[in-house]
Amino acid sequence: MAEGVRHSTMDLFRSEPMQLARVIIPVESAHRVISYLGELGLFQFKDLNTEKSPFQRTYANQIKRCEEMARKLRFFKDQMQKAGFISSTKPTHASEIILDELEVKLGEQESELIEMNANSEKLQRAHNELLEYKLVLKKAGEVFNSAQRSATTQQREHEHRRVERSLDSPLLLEQEITDLSKQVKLGYVSGLIQRDKSMAFERILFRATRGNVFLKQYSIEEPVIDPVSEHKVEKNVFIVFHSGERAKNKVLKICDAFGANRYPFTDDIGKQIQMVKEVTGKLSELKTTIDVGRHHWKSVVQSISHQYEQWNNLVKKEKSIYYTLNMLSFDVTKKCLVAEGWCPVFATNQIQKALMKATIDSNSQVGAIFEILNSKESPPTYFRTNKFTNSFQEIVNAYGVAKYQEANPGVFTVVTFPFLFAVMFGDWGHGICLFLATLYLILREKSYSSQKLGDIMEMAFGGRYVIIMMSIFSIYTGFIYNEFFSVPYDLFGQSAYDCRDPSCRDATTMGLIKVRETYPFGVDPVWHGTRSELPFLNSVKMKMSILIGVAQMNLGIILSYFNAKFFRNDIDTWYQFIPQMIFLNSLFGYLSVLIIVKWCTGSQADLYHVMIYMFLSPLEDLEDNQLIFGQKYLQIMLLILALVAVPWMLIPKPFLLKKQHEERHRGRAYQPLHSHDDSGERESNNGGHEEFEFSEVLVHQLIHTIEFVLGSVSNTASYLRLWALSLAHSELSSVFYEKVLVLSWGYNSVTIFIIGIIVFIFATVGVLLIMETLSAFLHALRLHWVEFQNKFYQGDGYKFSPFSFALISDIEE
Repeated sequence: MAEGVRHSTMDLFRSEPMQLARVIIPVESAHRVISYLGELGLFQFKDLNTEKSPFQRTYANQIKRCEEMARKLRFFKDQMQKAGFISSTKPTHASEIILDELEVKLGEQESELIEMNANSEKLQRAHNELLEYKLVLKKAGEVFNSAQRSATTQQREHEHRRVERSLDSPLLLEQEITDLSKQVKLGYVSGLIQRDKSMAFERILFRATRGNVFLKQYSIEEPVIDPVSEHKVEKNVFIVFHSGERAKNKVLKICDAFGANRYPFTDDIGKQIQMVKEVTGKLSELKTTIDVGRHHWKSVVQSISHQYEQWNNLVKKEKSIYYTLNMLSFDVTKKCLVAEGWCPVFATNQIQKALMKATIDSNSQVGAIFEILNSKESPPTYFRTNKFTNSFQEIVNAYGVAKYQEANPGVFTVVTFPFLFAVMFGDWGHGICLFLATLYLILREKSYSSQKLGDIMEMAFGGRYVIIMMSIFSIYTGFIYNEFFSVPYDLFGQSAYDCRDPSCRDATTMGLIKVRETYPFGVDPVWHGTRSELPFLNSVKMKMSILIGVAQMNLGIILSYFNAKFFRNDIDTWYQFIPQMIFLNSLFGYLSVLIIVKWCTGSQADLYHVMIYMFLSPLEDLEDNQLIFGQKYLQIMLLILALVAVPWMLIPKPFLLKKQHEERHRGRAYQPLHSHDDSGERESNNGGHEEFEFSEVLVHQLIHTIEFVLGSVSNTASYLRLWALSLAHSELSSVFYEKVLVLSWGYNSVTIFIIGIIVFIFATVGVLLIMETLSAFLHALRLHWVEFQNKFYQGDGYKFSPFSFALISDIEE
């Protein structure tokens, strides 16, 4: 009990103490027990039925029912999207609904919607067909009316000519009358065809009938909705005149092959008018019917949208409950289910209360039994984080989940990650822009957390607290660098330097003189724009990068000591931590001390010369490069310590591990007799004695030693990226300011200046606030993963994944 109280506070340095527990649950209260544990979200179930397929498990039918209901809910969601409704997230005041009632209700709603959709499709198709029919009647009517007017005119002219003819030709007149009576009446087929198929349609008709048809086509200005595809398509009205049944059959088959919609037509004008009236009336009736049906369909979908979230959550919960029940071992004789899993030690009382509540609520006569098991299996890793620390912990987890109760770098990452970013991004103007943008995301986090954002926006929103810390540290380092969009300001007082005379003629040749106290905070603004600005800042930032790198690498080695102490591994303490500290600080710790001494004393010593000849000629006198008394002998001693530290890391540890392994298994052959199970365990343990491979351990230690020795050099050099990216960011910012903003101001033109401001804003946002932010973020990530975490962090654990209803929404169907 006391242990549970002790671990009740959130501790990020070590993962929560975990325990393997067994829960024996009566069948009648099993569903409620799993439900209450899901609401608690602090128990990770183990699958005790791994040998069974999903279809052989006890609750397979219930999962099938839940999947069928989930399918119906997805159908409802599609209907809601078509109607433009969003599922209501407000809590409904309706009574709690059970799964069986919901299953029936979902089936009824689905049947009703399917029937309504089918009726609506039929009505809409009939409506679209009538619209096309109306267009055919209109266009074809114009063709026939025009043809009849032309025929009437020709007939009048023919009669007039016949009257004027001579009465001496009765035989020719009789022959003409006979020819007119022998004229063949042509048939015709009318309809609509897609415009992109009209040319091919015309060619096929000509070839199939050998030119014995006459085709007339008229384009429709606006696209029409096709009754079959229900999409808007550009179409043409066509009329095909043919002679004989054989030609007619060919025309009909070609129309069907091209997907043309055929509609009947008459050449009688009276009947045409009647047909147009009938079609118009039917269109009006169908439109009214469709509108009424659409309104009813929307009301049904809207009622579903009000309860969709409640139904969806219930189905997801029930499916997850039955999925979890299938992981439990079913004991037929005792009528109970046996569950095993991991839970935090502090959650013991909460789990027991949940089990007791489930027993009471289910009216079970027998309560669930909770017992702690002993296990040699490595427990899962669980850190209790909040929305602020979670983002930093995810940065660490992306490299690897911490081993159980291993020192967690996430505690230090909260500070070191944004600080290293800010060293490369130092500009308080850019930091303020980044801060304001991230602050907007934080203020709107309630609305954004319930919305579906894009990939990039989702990433930025998820890391909003990391970014705001990065921006705050960037403002701080920007004050140190004294850069506001690359422009310095004397915010903390006047510059310490001034010209030798009021005219400042010799400022660029003789330099400035110090007339005041040193600038109190950050870089003196007078350095900006001078010839010595770049060498000065290069020197400062390069040395600062080495100091930061050595400090962080020392922190990583110190954390390896805390790991060794926590796990009571004295071998790692004496033969890994101590020689690593000696080796690193004999070389680069010494370099850091020289840098600080040079800054404090103002010495002109060449540190490059000191470090190079420390290895090449350690016995030579330092002369002008001596910074401290007895430096020559100190360097010889540090060099010897560094050389001794290498075999210290390499040789003793494999032999000590072998000795430790032999002592652990000594005397196993002379143990007292136990049960059959114990003997089996003993045999497996004795078999483990033979698995120790000294050569493998020695090779592994050799690789580890070489990696550390070479890594100490390469990792220190890797921290120089802080200097390089800081310089690049500063120079880019200066170029954008001087070559865009200042240059456009010099033209004395408002238009050019406005264009310059626009270009400056886009360049600053696109390059410095987006690309440079991403670049500095990735480099800070690398420094933490490789240079810092490889000193102590194994990251070979696995994450605690409890059964929790709060995490159901993140699980994909």
